[in-house]
Amino acid sequence: MIGAVAVAVGSFGAAANAAPAADPASDVTTLASSAGCGSAPTISSGTHSIQVGGTNRSFILRVPDNYDSSRAYPLIFAFHWNGGTAGDVSGGGTDGANWSYYGLQRLSNNSAIFVAPQGINNGWANSGGQDVAFVDAMNARLESGLCVDTAQRFALGFSYGGGMSYSLACSRPTVFRAVAVYSGGQLSGCSGGTQPVAYLGIHGISDNVLNISAGRSLRDRFVANNGCTPQNAPEPASGSRTHIVTSYSGCRAGYPVQWAAFDGGHTPGPIDGTYEDGWQTWTSGVTWNFFSQFGSGDPGGGDDGAIVGAQSSRCLDVTGQSQSNGADVQLWDCNGAANQQWTKTATGELRVYGGKCLDAEGGATAPGTRAIIWDCHGGANQKWNVNANGTITNAQSGLCLDATGNRTANGTKVVLWTCNGGANQNWALR
Repeated sequence: MIGAVAVAVGSFGAAANAAPAADPASDVTTLASSAGCGSAPTISSGTHSIQVGGTNRSFILRVPDNYDSSRAYPLIFAFHWNGGTAGDVSGGGTDGANWSYYGLQRLSNNSAIFVAPQGINNGWANSGGQDVAFVDAMNARLESGLCVDTAQRFALGFSYGGGMSYSLACSRPTVFRAVAVYSGGQLSGCSGGTQPVAYLGIHGISDNVLNISAGRSLRDRFVANNGCTPQNAPEPASGSRTHIVTSYSGCRAGYPVQWAAFDGGHTPGPIDGTYEDGWQTWTSGVTWNFFSQFGSGDPGGGDDGAIVGAQSSRCLDVTGQSQSNGADVQLWDCNGAANQQWTKTATGELRVYGGKCLDAEGGATAPGTRAIIWDCHGGANQKWNVNANGTITNAQSGLCLDATGNRTANGTKVVLWTCNGGANQNWALR
């Protein structure tokens, strides 16, 4: 193939560097890259139509700014709810760009391709498998016209859209790497349903449209398929206005299952401490972190170094060089001392002094939870996602590591807070 190019498989949140041009005499390919890699794009952001089984179908596409055809991008399908539209998902409704694609487009920082398909009669009945066929057709069209990382296809949706995402987990387990089902039920069928897929379920304990028992049933299929240890995952008490994220143990490598139960009803955007919902919900961060764990690249993995606040230029520091359980974490002038040297382990811990872990105090998941150190014990509250967009998020809560009150002075306490894109939530590992 004359003029073949090597393709860099993209990781979430940061552009990968293009590989050098291949020897013209050789045929260089990357298994995870699609046919559209290395060529000028033949499809762009906007509304598109496609014929599927004699029916005209449509979808809205969002291609990253400064798209680079030498980089393979994750592909994320976001399905609307019953009565909703592709425009609702893409536009974000009254919350606008902040809630576009359930808030993931904002968190992606131009690192992924997003698709909002339009359902027939604003639903996903999937009669005769027609909606799965629609997804197949979109996949083929997008992968021929854009550079897609075929090892990083994802689906999510709320309610009927959650049911459609579940249907794809059942019927296309080798196509989709992971799915996230918000307040879903078995509404779009489950052809197959015997193979593993990384699975995230989110459901309200007082959902009066699709009872939480429906969500548990969907989850438990993939607990079994993925070889996880069955358990009755904890759920918050009524009136607590909190949420609990459970990561199942024993799952096959690469096929995790997470379950996020919240004290609330039928909504994709609950906020702890209130009966209202909106784009500041924790669900976006939990889903983004779940999907992005499958990306290539691991910023800071395995190395000792400082964690520096982008806003303050000060280091993440253990107060008073204490090695006691419960010692606060703060901002302080970088000085290279042992209490500012952190190691990101392969299991997602951020260790200091060798055996102490950055810890969300008491396993709490509410905004304002203190960031402390504690003996490493493998709990989810000690697992962190160091994201390429500069945030560090807690694997249990999805909350961001945050310098309190946007302050930058020495001694500023560090807590967990709802991710909001602020400079006080941006960190660099050095």
